[in-house]
Amino acid sequence: MQRTIYNTPVVKQICKGIAIIGLKLAGWKLEGQPPTEQKYILVAVPHTSNWDFPITLSMAFVFGFDIYWMGKDSLFKGPMGPIMRWMGGIAIQRSKTNNIVQQTIDAFNARDRLVVAVPPEGTRAKVAQWKTGFYYIATGAQVPIGMGYLDYPRKTGGFGPTFYPTGDIDVDMAEMKKFYANIAGKYSDQ
Repeated sequence: MQRTIYNTPVVKQICKGIAIIGLKLAGWKLEGQPPTEQKYILVAVPHTSNWDFPITLSMAFVFGFDIYWMGKDSLFKGPMGPIMRWMGGIAIQRSKTNNIVQQTIDAFNARDRLVVAVPPEGTRAKVAQWKTGFYYIATGAQVPIGMGYLDYPRKTGGFGPTFYPTGDIDVDMAEMKKFYANIAGKYSDQ
């Protein structure tokens, strides 16, 4: 497993302290608990703002788990590349078909512990429907889905119930979307 900000000694403790203080000063409260399983997909909904990133990373420190996240490859260019990877980033080339689903399934199968955050919208812009890659990763790797959220109007973030996919994508997606029906991002028009 690569060295990340979450498993670098001393840095981990310092970042956790900063995260606790930062969330408290910003007025954010945490609810729920992450899944108890060692491996899961963390669905990050809604994704409407660049602020989602530092708040989600702070939540990971407070809840005490290592998180990997997928981001567009342009975030990993130049001197920011090593920093983004150290922060748990996985570069995704959205313009190409790279079979990211199978690569992520393989990563789950090769590790004893892994949490990968995926925003099902795939972008901060408004979308008509969620992308389904996270679902196929979960079913292919046989891992549950942690239903994470940031509810900006209430300044509350955390976890809903752990979702165990049945293999019926239409039914499962409708069920997951019910949970998120009353949760709003920073920009609710997105």
